Amino acid sequence: MLIFRLVVGLLLFSGLVCFAMYIGTSQVIWRRRGIVIVKWTVVAALGFFAVLILERLARAL
Repeated sequence: MLIFRLVVGLLLFSGLVCFAMYIGTSQVIWRRRGIVIVKWTVVAALGFFAVLILERLARAL
């Protein structure tokens, strides 16, 4: 559980850093990297919630 939170937090932080670099340098590559990182953050968050749901289902059965 702690690992998922750490991964999502680090991904969000790195996405923000990429978008800040895009604003600072106006290079499109930083925006693309930021978008890719945000996409992976969404995937990690979905995995986190899937684990939570499976834990609750296991307890209920």
